[in-house]
Amino acid sequence: MTTEKAPMPLFYKKPEPLDANKHKTLALKKEFGLFFTKDVNAVPITMIEMPQICHHYPIAFSPDKNATPVAILGLRDNENLFLDDNGQWEPMTYIPSYIRRYPFIFSENPQNDQLVLCVDADTNIVEENGEQRFFTDDGTATALSKNALEFCKSYHAAAHQTTDMGKFLSDAGLLVERTAEIMAPNGKKINFSGFRIIDEAKLAELDDKTFLELRKKGFLPFIYAHLFSGAQWQKLTALLAKRMK
Repeated sequence: MTTEKAPMPLFYKKPEPLDANKHKTLALKKEFGLFFTKDVNAVPITMIEMPQICHHYPIAFSPDKNATPVAILGLRDNENLFLDDNGQWEPMTYIPSYIRRYPFIFSENPQNDQLVLCVDADTNIVEENGEQRFFTDDGTATALSKNALEFCKSYHAAAHQTTDMGKFLSDAGLLVERTAEIMAPNGKKINFSGFRIIDEAKLAELDDKTFLELRKKGFLPFIYAHLFSGAQWQKLTALLAKRMK
């Protein structure tokens, strides 16, 4: 009998639980930058950041049962239009928390619901005896590790809320598959597909009981943020035109 390994989360290659003995001299490389996002055109986002995200990126929902909200970063495969060749993010643009959390992440122990702080032990990200160590000489967590722990706690809580919202929207039948047809500067059409959005007509026709439940759960502001984000498809088209020049 073989058991399939769960797929690695986006960006992570070798996440390891931070251990004071094993990682006593391990450090985070300085200015490892954002190049790890170069080849992705969508990234998961949390519900609570959607009001900020909607001013910068189109928001869509994944086609799977979780209906995870994502920020669309590019219109072609393996291309992030918000990152330039120097590893700089588009100026004055909010960077999603999933990206800012990297290289840290929680691993969950299903047996006792314990959360363990992990770091991606990729050699592009970490180094031995660097300046930004995870532990002091006596094995105490440094400010870097403590701040990462608090950030991951906040992210984990927000992600759980987001899962609840995605499931509710999916179960209520509000999500529909869409294809965005973009005209590239060279005259070619780009069909961007594999995502879902909230159908405004279905939302308007929602029965009172379900709509009141949406309001009671506090999901309405985030639904509207998603709907407003549709204006950002034009921004992606403009960034693509700039890239193709």
